[in-house]
Amino acid sequence: MNSLDQGKKIIRDKIPLISNNPGVYKMLSSTGEILYIGKAKNIPNRLKSYVTESYLPIRTERMLSLTHSLETTTTSNESEALLLEANLIKKYKPKFNILLKDDKSFPYIFISDHKFPRIERHRGAKNRPGKYYGPFASSLAVNMAIKTIQKIFLLRSCTDKQVEAGEKTCFNYLLKRCAGPCGGKISEKDYVKLVEAADEFLSKGKSRKIQKTLSQQMEKASDELDFEKATIMRDKIKSLNIIQSSLTVTEANLIEADVIAGYKDSGKTCIQVFFYRSKQNWGNQAFFPKHDEEDTLKDILSSFISQFYENKTIPSLIITNSDINEKSLLEKTFSKKESKQIVIKQAKSKNEISILKLAEKNAKQSLTQKLIQSDTNNNLIESLASKFKINDNIDLIEVYDNSHIQGSDSVGALICFGRDGFVKKRYRKFNIKNEKVYNDDYGMMKEVLFRRFSKAVKEKSGSLSLPELVMIDGGKGQYTVSREILNELGLHDLPILAVAKGKNRNAGEEKIYHEGTEYKLQKNDPLLFFIQRLRDEAHRFAISTHRAKRKKGLSKSLLDQITGIGKQRKRALLNHFGSARSVESASLDDLKSVEGIEENIAKKIYDYFHD
Repeated sequence: MNSLDQGKKIIRDKIPLISNNPGVYKMLSSTGEILYIGKAKNIPNRLKSYVTESYLPIRTERMLSLTHSLETTTTSNESEALLLEANLIKKYKPKFNILLKDDKSFPYIFISDHKFPRIERHRGAKNRPGKYYGPFASSLAVNMAIKTIQKIFLLRSCTDKQVEAGEKTCFNYLLKRCAGPCGGKISEKDYVKLVEAADEFLSKGKSRKIQKTLSQQMEKASDELDFEKATIMRDKIKSLNIIQSSLTVTEANLIEADVIAGYKDSGKTCIQVFFYRSKQNWGNQAFFPKHDEEDTLKDILSSFISQFYENKTIPSLIITNSDINEKSLLEKTFSKKESKQIVIKQAKSKNEISILKLAEKNAKQSLTQKLIQSDTNNNLIESLASKFKINDNIDLIEVYDNSHIQGSDSVGALICFGRDGFVKKRYRKFNIKNEKVYNDDYGMMKEVLFRRFSKAVKEKSGSLSLPELVMIDGGKGQYTVSREILNELGLHDLPILAVAKGKNRNAGEEKIYHEGTEYKLQKNDPLLFFIQRLRDEAHRFAISTHRAKRKKGLSKSLLDQITGIGKQRKRALLNHFGSARSVESASLDDLKSVEGIEENIAKKIYDYFHD
């Protein structure tokens, strides 16, 4: 029995044991790796298609031939199955699924649930009470929007503690970007009106209505000879006019919509998402989902949409440039999830078609750039393999560097480069644990390499996570210790390149060590520029990691260095004395008087500062 028949038999034997319910099924390899995740309205009926059809796609046959076991999870309905499928695909990233690389969280505008609500930028889980508006494509876009909101509606950005403490007004009040609730310059009732107006603008895009109200207020202030107030109203109207003029330029008339356009070429796809909220373009993002060459744009867009909105706010309207699978199910599921009607459609009106064409154009341009970059990377990687006589096909390069200042705050850094460019999700930083090697570059490199590769070797599927080439920022000595560590771990065949800085550390004078041979490339050699680029990126990451660690150490309170002083005791001391320096100069009796500080703890603190 061949492997394909074996895979079909596993599924065939499993079918009678599964109830006729909606749910999710997982196909697993011999090592336990999840190969494919699918969902179905009726799981047994869906699985039957794999074993009864005579001619299956090559991709499906390849998947079945690797299948050694099958797992199923039933759900209450098909909508739950759809959501679970999207969640599991993003979590496990099975090799036979269309995969969305979406490890970035988008920023939102957040208005807190407070008697004087605060406006701020938010990224991450929405676990705080309040209202969220977005997503925005970038931090720059959300920051510009917040500034505009502050100019028009005067919402505060200061902390709740400042407001509750009744402190004097901040600089934003003087700049006419805050109504001054912290200084008692506005009543709670009047401030709530500002928040409601901001909500109308952000959620419904009612700028014309707000402008009319502001015009009336300006005329009234002018009639009452309150020219300062009239000037403020005038400036707000100007800000709204700028927004409205930008709407005219973009021809956007979408209150709440995402425009999603895909473009496929040479077996790869780019999907552009344009975010429209409050009749404004809140930016766009390009995505390059992983898929097989034979997958259609319809299939890719369908998988993209279900995975993309797994952890994001879904707008009322989604416009696509292609029909998608199970559109009705997606609409039903999304509507239930957001408790509002959600429509997925292709562009129909002149305005929608115009916006969609713009998204398609951006998708095409982004994909073209990606393909050109990939071809360049492929040529450079092949040139690298040829020059240094590395026989294996190189798909992933790992580059290592260390950083420290005379042994302090020692860190190691790992960056990755693949055929599509730098693979930032695989970047790693290592805090050096062995104090004996803090000022020893060789010892630090040995620790970093041992920690990285010993773990991979121990894992069942660890070999899959190994690179095809290791590059070290260092000379002959670094190469020697790196080779020793990899040999010790049984990785004799994993090639290493060590890149030593040239004479006087001049670019172009680098020496490269590999397999006992010293290489020196011409200054204008593209391969040298490529190696420098990898080395410099590792150096940049190592330096930035070191600086972050050093900054964190400098910002630590003196109290953090005393054992037995946790967050609660630290907070109690700082609230009582105001600062760590005041705690340092406090008497033993003063320390005892702090609530939550027992006598033995007070003595420990006192002894720490006075011994």
